[in-house]
Amino acid sequence: MAALESEHAQGRGGRRHRGRSFLAAVLIVIGCVLAPLAVVASWAADQVGDTDRYVATIGPLASDPDVQEAVADRATDALMSRIDLATLLSDAPAADRPRLEKALGKLGDSLEGAVRSFVHDKARAVAGSDAFETIWKQANRQIHSSLDKALTGSGGGSVKLEGDTVTLDLAPLVDRVKQRLVDEGMTVAGKIPEVHTDFTLVRSDDIGKAKTYVRLLQLAGNWLPVIALVLVAAGVLLSVRKRRTLVTAALAVAVATGLLGIGLRVFRVLYLDRLPANVSQDAAAAVYDTMTHFLFTTVRMVVALGVVVALAAWLTGGGRRAGLVRGLWTSGIGAVRGTAERAGMRLGPVGPFVRRYRTWITWVLVAAALLTYLLWSYPTGWVVVGLALCLLFLLAVTEFLAGEQQHEQQHEPRHEPQQPG
Repeated sequence: MAALESEHAQGRGGRRHRGRSFLAAVLIVIGCVLAPLAVVASWAADQVGDTDRYVATIGPLASDPDVQEAVADRATDALMSRIDLATLLSDAPAADRPRLEKALGKLGDSLEGAVRSFVHDKARAVAGSDAFETIWKQANRQIHSSLDKALTGSGGGSVKLEGDTVTLDLAPLVDRVKQRLVDEGMTVAGKIPEVHTDFTLVRSDDIGKAKTYVRLLQLAGNWLPVIALVLVAAGVLLSVRKRRTLVTAALAVAVATGLLGIGLRVFRVLYLDRLPANVSQDAAAAVYDTMTHFLFTTVRMVVALGVVVALAAWLTGGGRRAGLVRGLWTSGIGAVRGTAERAGMRLGPVGPFVRRYRTWITWVLVAAALLTYLLWSYPTGWVVVGLALCLLFLLAVTEFLAGEQQHEQQHEPRHEPQQPG
């Protein structure tokens, strides 16, 4: 009866463990699927809700040579469509006009090319000036609400979403080019009315579909990362072998987020390949790379964090290889401590104090590293690696101070007992 009852209890325990393991696996898988979406949701919420973050993202485009060249080309096309060679003769003396018109007829396209080159040079100078960079940043700060237009299709401002294209109005830059032309002697440019021309930021057939998903992710905001983390943590706590499950879950999150980064790189190639011929690929690549810079930064941060957590969980486990690594760690620190003692170092009361509270000190250091990470505004992958290395160094110092000091025994002279006389 005892044997049967024991076998029955083991069977019920096995079924219960299998049920817990299955539920833990489901929670971890859902958390890993949500991890890349959480990264995108956090990026979308930051770009829309944080003006400084948005300006820091879009600002460097003003100094990008490819973007400056594309902007100058667009401004030149807009101005040349409103300048004709006959209008340029309006300021010439009446007696000279017939002769000039006859000469212009012979020059034909070469004169138009010379005028276009002149206008393009002035447009390129304006696009490359500090004034344009200032105007670009100020305009983007003032129309920050227009990013909601680009991502979700709502809002307004100089950024427009029409059909499959996101554009930026270059009217302020064209006005400065017109003034530069007037200053250089082409007074006819001052008669050109206000010109509104659009510079393409993003163009894709899938914008109409993508904006719906981005809108949902934006609404999710910073809650989606929390939900993903809670699901993964719940799966780890429900599992039977928690440490092994933590290592697997951390690596799975890192791999899933890494796949997002790979997908963004693949999409970049496909996106640039499908652009129309009249769109500068170099400028489009610069815009894409700039807009996704912080997204890639977050991807690298999550991957680094997953790897660090997995390594920490593995090294603190009871596996043979983990024990070997810890043994090498302890032996190395012990060798350094022995060398320091032979050089005359004495810790005094510090050593016993650290040995007594070593566990508390370790947890305080771990909590301090975690708190620093959570309070960091926008942590990067290097921040995660740096915090892990700092924590590792402090733990090594703790181990160094907590070790038993091996003082050299001073041999006192032995006194032989006196024999009774």
